[in-house]
Amino acid sequence: MPFGKYEGYYLIDLPEYYVVWYNQKGFPKGQLGEQLQLVYELKLNGLEPLVRNIKKQYPKPI
Repeated sequence: MPFGKYEGYYLIDLPEYYVVWYNQKGFPKGQLGEQLQLVYELKLNGLEPLVRNIKKQYPKPI
């Protein structure tokens, strides 16, 4: 996350309530908004473990 309370966090590591809040408020425009919307869908559908497994294989940002 590039700003705010969770600055420096991977988007997948944001708390669910925070991502749900963005969904209700409206995602920001641009790439960050698209990524947050994808994270929301992943969390909503219980697919976080898929991303976490990838994250374990590539611990540093690509």
